[in-house]
Amino acid sequence: MIKTIEWADSGVILLDQRLLPLQEVYRTCVDFREVAEAIRSMVIRGAPAIGVAAAMGVALGVVKAQATTTEDLDPQFERICSVIASARPTAVNLFWAVERMRRIYHQHRSHGIEAVRHALVREARAMHDEDIRVNREMGRLGQELIADGARVLTHCNAGALATAGYGTALGVIRAAVEAGKRVEVYADETRPFLQGARLTAWELQQDNIPVTVITDGMAGHFMRLGRIDCVIVGADRIAANGDVANKIGTYGVAVLAKENGLPFFVAAPTSTFDLTIADGSHIPIEERDPDEVRKLQGVQITSGNTVVANPAFDVTPQAYVTAIITERGVARPPFIRSLRELCSREFRRGACDS
Repeated sequence: MIKTIEWADSGVILLDQRLLPLQEVYRTCVDFREVAEAIRSMVIRGAPAIGVAAAMGVALGVVKAQATTTEDLDPQFERICSVIASARPTAVNLFWAVERMRRIYHQHRSHGIEAVRHALVREARAMHDEDIRVNREMGRLGQELIADGARVLTHCNAGALATAGYGTALGVIRAAVEAGKRVEVYADETRPFLQGARLTAWELQQDNIPVTVITDGMAGHFMRLGRIDCVIVGADRIAANGDVANKIGTYGVAVLAKENGLPFFVAAPTSTFDLTIADGSHIPIEERDPDEVRKLQGVQITSGNTVVANPAFDVTPQAYVTAIITERGVARPPFIRSLRELCSREFRRGACDS
């Protein structure tokens, strides 16, 4: 399995996804600020992976903190949480992870600073292992929606690289292949960061799963020709009504899928739910550096003074979503009811806490 993130005595080890597929470089963050910057600069990306990185960043900050008592540590801990939480605004898993670590801190605070440190490290590592288990369960449930011989379109990267391991959308595809089904994947290149062309294709090639990379503008063409059977994507935040925030371009793919009569599936853990917001209009959309659009892998492709808009995400209204695959089950419309029902089921600590 691809190792995206790992806790070590030396710090938090991250696979630098900016360099894939040409280079496999692991970077060690020895300070919580380095973890926050790795999230911000997309050394690590993908909502579940960001959540795990956030938890490890908080743990690393407390381990390295220059404090001898919990009273001394309290303001430092809040500063650590604040810096980590400010790294990126859209993926709710980041805030879910920070709040989960905050609860652990306060549960163990009265036992002394060493107890707090041990508890936070233990929790961060548990969240890593838990994420892999959740993804595998999501894959097991979701693969039932994938027919033998299916040709599946995906947008962005929602695989092992976007998680602690196995993946959400690609986890469903992996599980279908493991169940003996023949699956072929069409991967949108996903401008401007090229997660599909660089990451999804590379991942699937590692597993010998057939994959064809297409540009973002080609999806409708292949749907119209009958060469796509369904779409499956991940998510960074899901509102109470089932509106889904995912990588920019997802909304367009969903509209095309509906126009062509194709099912549009979303695979995401329940930690991606944000039931505190009624709909997708309340989801903050990250605006990133215009140079990500002006340049392609560092090479200038527009004039330097070209005005650029670069929202990193868009919101797909729930009316375009056929089903949401989670580790607790598959939610179907009306999502305002089915998502809450999933959250009411006992499954794992921390889910649906937002």
